[in-house]
Amino acid sequence: MLSLIENWIDIIANIIIALLLLSGSFFLLSGSIGVIRFPDVYTRLHATTKGATLGISGLLIGAFLFLYMQHGIISGKLLLAIVFTLLTSPVAGHMISRAAHKAGIKPVTNQRTDEYERAIQNQKQQQK
Repeated sequence: MLSLIENWIDIIANIIIALLLLSGSFFLLSGSIGVIRFPDVYTRLHATTKGATLGISGLLIGAFLFLYMQHGIISGKLLLAIVFTLLTSPVAGHMISRAAHKAGIKPVTNQRTDEYERAIQNQKQQQK
């Protein structure tokens, strides 16, 4: 009976690992396609940061679970890579987009307003 339960746990763990690896690969692929297809810097940057954050995190979590379930290894390097990816990639994307906006690159807007530009104008008016 115990062997049957262990087999089911192994099967479920392998399914979860496969789903994490496939979803990570999907996010990386969709981010790469987004870089090619989107029209301006901001939407391309959005695709890049979301795809990289979710894709790399999915792959690393899948690799961590595989090493833990199959070999009993708890990899601190993978855990650190997951944490640093989740922390640094969105912040880097935000800072790059902010620098692009300050450099004067305007977003492609279709019936949308540039809220960041409005906030900068309000801040300048309050400082006077």
